[in-house]
Amino acid sequence: MDLPEALRRRLEDFSRTVLFDQSGTRPSTTENDAFVQHDKRVLSSLHLQMSLYFNMWFFPWWWISETVMLHLKYPALPDYYKFILVTVLILMTLIEAIRLFLGYAGNLQEKVPELAGFWLLSILLQFPLILFQLFNEAILIQPLERGVHIVLSMFILTQALYGFVALRDMVRHTGRQFHLRQFD
Repeated sequence: MDLPEALRRRLEDFSRTVLFDQSGTRPSTTENDAFVQHDKRVLSSLHLQMSLYFNMWFFPWWWISETVMLHLKYPALPDYYKFILVTVLILMTLIEAIRLFLGYAGNLQEKVPELAGFWLLSILLQFPLILFQLFNEAILIQPLERGVHIVLSMFILTQALYGFVALRDMVRHTGRQFHLRQFD
């Protein structure tokens, strides 16, 4: 049993204005505005959000294990590696906090600049730093370090891939909305 067209249209308008549109204004009836109103797809990436969530809970364990391992091997390291590893630990901690914040804000609020900043920090800073710690044998890599570095590098790699896809989709959607609003 189908609803009459007039009743279905009124229910759609009611649900759109009362349930989904928090401003309380009625959507306009022009063709372009109607398309923009109906095109409220969720663009945030579930895969990226899940990876960010688990990374947020894993990072303190990575930091604790990295700090303990650095403390244990510190006397055996040359002076220049002592300086480098302490600097890398401080940089990675700051970058990871900023990166996770930008990832959450960019993905959940569907903001392109924040998501782009997250993606750039992941690719240009965090991934090379974790690869340095993972593959440089001169820093006396311990088995626990290798394990947590592998897990963190997998988080960063998957977030970079899913972040790129989410960023591409958000940019395309924003571009389409911009072109549609030019005709008003």
